[in-house]
Amino acid sequence: MLTEQQRQQLDWQKTGGMMLPAIVQHAVSGEVLMLGYMNADALQATEQSGQVTFYSRSKGRLWTKGESSGNVLRLVSIHPDCDNDTLLILAHPQGPTCHNGTSSCFHPAASDWGFLYTLETLLGERKNADPQSYYTASLYASGTKRIAQKVGEEGVETALAATVHDKEELTNEAADLLYHLLVLLQDQELDLSRVIGRLRERHR
Repeated sequence: MLTEQQRQQLDWQKTGGMMLPAIVQHAVSGEVLMLGYMNADALQATEQSGQVTFYSRSKGRLWTKGESSGNVLRLVSIHPDCDNDTLLILAHPQGPTCHNGTSSCFHPAASDWGFLYTLETLLGERKNADPQSYYTASLYASGTKRIAQKVGEEGVETALAATVHDKEELTNEAADLLYHLLVLLQDQELDLSRVIGRLRERHR
């Protein structure tokens, strides 16, 4: 949440003391979900409830995202920009953010990293799918040892492609390696964000 110093430094006067734009971003994938506006009461409600709340200019009142649909935005953190007149909200969406049923109000704009999160989510959902219908489901059905073996095989093939300087094959093998690694992590009830967290710790 905002520190008291950050809260005191927010520049409400740029908008006549009324509202600040608030950009909501997926806390894991980085996808930009939506843009809303917060007044001081909406900011306070967001911090207290843990659900992202805006000031609705059309309704003239506070509005918690998902209060009708149930697709709320679970607050992770709030960050002011360098001029203290815009807020960046990191959140975990519970369902589609947009009323059109898409993950983002800016759909189909998506980053490569956002796709990686989408892929990881899909691979997790394949755990309970029919092994006869999906290769990923058949991997889960084959067990951890087989999945781990595939990661090892793809790792070797990736290294071999690099040694002969075949960039096209290296790209293909690296994609296979990453795919099977994500499946292995899902098999072990882990996700990529935990691995990234460990890299962050080492980077510090």
